[in-house]
Amino acid sequence: MSHPSSPLISSSPALTAPVEAVPWADPTRQGLFTTWMSSVAKLHGLLPETLRIASADASFRRYLRVDSVLGVSRIVMDAPPDKENSEPFVRIAALMKAAGLHAPEVLDWQQAHGFMLLSDLGDATMMSAIDPERPQANHGLYMQSVDALVQWQLASRPGVLPPYDTALLNRELSLFPDWYLAQHRGVQLQGEQREVFDKAFGLIVQRNLAAPSVYVHRDFMPRNLMMPFQNEQLGVLDFQDAVYGPITYDIASLMRDAFLTWDEDFVLDITIRYWEKARKAGLMDFEDWHSDFGAFYRAVEWMGLQRHFKVAGIFARLTLRDGKPKYLADAPRFIHYIRTTCDRYRELGPLLKLIDEIEGTTPQVGFAYGRM
Repeated sequence: MSHPSSPLISSSPALTAPVEAVPWADPTRQGLFTTWMSSVAKLHGLLPETLRIASADASFRRYLRVDSVLGVSRIVMDAPPDKENSEPFVRIAALMKAAGLHAPEVLDWQQAHGFMLLSDLGDATMMSAIDPERPQANHGLYMQSVDALVQWQLASRPGVLPPYDTALLNRELSLFPDWYLAQHRGVQLQGEQREVFDKAFGLIVQRNLAAPSVYVHRDFMPRNLMMPFQNEQLGVLDFQDAVYGPITYDIASLMRDAFLTWDEDFVLDITIRYWEKARKAGLMDFEDWHSDFGAFYRAVEWMGLQRHFKVAGIFARLTLRDGKPKYLADAPRFIHYIRTTCDRYRELGPLLKLIDEIEGTTPQVGFAYGRM
């Protein structure tokens, strides 16, 4: 626990130096951190003078790295409790450990002020190791990610994680008209336009809720997977928003990446291999999915469509509300995903036409599966 008047701070100048080296917008929070760092440094053999920025994500969390006398580094999570609830991170990290996955271990948690000490999974993401010009060169990495995903899904139990239900799916979908269309494109949906989106969104939610439920990471992609580091497995990060929902979600997230686009052949190759592994594990015992990859893949596309709308809205919000313009630069990738999927399915034709009008794009033809 933090004690702002702790004599450890004033009696040891070395402990204050690293905190000053890391920027803090709030001096009060800096003082709380300094006190906490002093206590955990003693308990875990840390070297506070080595503290430095490790990374930051799209939320209000940031991560610092600090070395230890044992020669291993640790990660410090700085998550202001008035902006970030860290309890799900702690709970889901334990679930992942129980499932045999390589996720950060929580070594210390100062819950009141939002500081956490974690094991370090290294600084090399799967994304950093990918060769985007040669899909097959990355085949082994994707197979490792598929193995981790199946392992995670096999650990699933109902009633443990929040449900990915109608309300949540609709809340996520609403980010697209609220932020991408209204705030970014300046388009307020009214009348027939609103009816087109409402009908399409209702169908998307209906299709996705029909799938069997498992643990869903919810952002399972190369930027959140870590290269093996003091462990033979890929590491898994950014899992604090995990839910219990459609089995199709994480494979759609992996192969329709927020920051990376693959050709259809590679997407199909890895998705088929995931399907084969999941089928052997008993995860495809639903309708005709066990024998028909096409039926499963169509469900993956409908799930991916929901995610694409959500992420395009989130990226617009990150840029326009939170001042992070780099995210909106990737929005065209998601519009492409959306248009490609809508073009495959006749019932989504009106939605595709409306999006083409808004985006100023021309109708597309000739995709691998044709229209269904």
